Amino acid sequence: MLNPFDIIIFGGGGDLALRKLLPAMYRAYQEGNLPEGSRILPTVREETQRAEYIETAHKALKEFLAKDEFNAKDWKAFATFLVPVVSNVTAPDDNWDVLKGILDEHDSTKSRVFYLSLPPAVYGTCCEILSVKNLITPTSRVVVEKPIGYCGESAEAINGKIAEYFSEEQIFRIDHYLGKETVQNLMALRFSNSLFENMWDAKSIDNIQISISETVGLETRAGFYDKAGALRDMVQNHLLQLLCLVAMESPHKLNANSIRNEKLKVLEALRPLIGSDVDKNIIRGQYVPGDLNGKIVPGYLEELNEGSSKTETFVGIRAHIDNWRWAGVPFYLRTGKRMAKRCAEIVVQYKKVSHNVYEDSVGEIEPNRLVIRLQPEETIQLRLMSKRLDNLEMQLEPVTMNIELSQAYSNGFHSDAYKRLMLDAAVNNPSLFIHRDEVRQAWKWIDPIIDRWQEKGKPALYRAGSWGPEDADELLAENNHVWFNTGDKGA
Repeated sequence: MLNPFDIIIFGGGGDLALRKLLPAMYRAYQEGNLPEGSRILPTVREETQRAEYIETAHKALKEFLAKDEFNAKDWKAFATFLVPVVSNVTAPDDNWDVLKGILDEHDSTKSRVFYLSLPPAVYGTCCEILSVKNLITPTSRVVVEKPIGYCGESAEAINGKIAEYFSEEQIFRIDHYLGKETVQNLMALRFSNSLFENMWDAKSIDNIQISISETVGLETRAGFYDKAGALRDMVQNHLLQLLCLVAMESPHKLNANSIRNEKLKVLEALRPLIGSDVDKNIIRGQYVPGDLNGKIVPGYLEELNEGSSKTETFVGIRAHIDNWRWAGVPFYLRTGKRMAKRCAEIVVQYKKVSHNVYEDSVGEIEPNRLVIRLQPEETIQLRLMSKRLDNLEMQLEPVTMNIELSQAYSNGFHSDAYKRLMLDAAVNNPSLFIHRDEVRQAWKWIDPIIDRWQEKGKPALYRAGSWGPEDADELLAENNHVWFNTGDKGA
């Protein structure tokens, strides 16, 4: 049973808080994981916003929760947990004293989670004020959102500033992909099934693909995105974290330190891409107007309302991990906006059978393939060869074993990455969060790529509604590989 906790959401009126964090806490309440005595304290900038916040939250939950989740009875009970407060995260004014008074009403041993749903540039200032106003207790934690910095140097500066006021054990760097049930199931799949763990290396696997495709464009993030691009926004954190979980050795125990140590070893073993190696192994793209689901959508420059920009909205990478387990196995990482379909998945492509005993007439023998899909639905698929049962002749064809996890566990539990991670922070479980050393090592790999792009080249163009630039297909064709695009025949 969880103990009561206070979670202070700085930036409580922002898009992330209203779209993700409040629905996550509402689901926690519905499932009995929001203990009596807990409080959710969203911060807003002005008193008028504070007075209106309960109604603002009410509208947000009705909009962003599924129809079967929201009901008036649960909302009425959940609303009693909400304590909106006014806060200026850049100035230690009297409103901080009000916040301190509210928090001090309860036992000093009660967990405090400071969730910084803020621009990374103000993380340090906010932490400093928390310290100056004596709001940090031994049971306090701070949760920070990605991206942390725009390069290794800026990330180190931000992390260094936070570390002046919180110990590493108190800092929870969140990557919501790590909170997805299917991502955690990846470890269960590997480390509790000898069938997979014994066939999880270069002897059995031909290549591994990790793709995160989005159909959306810039939406409200134009200012941020044009400075960041897909490499900083998605690869440096989400894709590299998924790569670590796929490729890491079995941890000694399933605790935070053991998992982090194994993830760090993967990042350290990633073959550096520097100078011309970047050109050979990475494709960057930018979308132009195109047809997406029967609707013509504008290109990146039109959405940005600028005449030119070299910011990438697509990245395709061929990476290698130089260790005994993965020697010679290419890892293909891909992410893009305005792609044909929204999907996040890990595709493990096995090698062909070493000897084919069948005649050509039975049909082509395709390699086995394991597909772990993270969104939009959470599924695990295994593609096998099987004899057709509708005729007497020997005819082979691929069949797919499909485990619909969301249906297998349809008992009212709603898979919600933010819910899990926020509750993990409340109970002081850092196993699904990112250590400072991981951030440092990830940027060490990413920085040379950014440097090369600043020196030469520009993004290849691709039509909105496609699967990215043709150059990305050619990157895989060099090794006789193809991208597996969800929804396509055979994928």
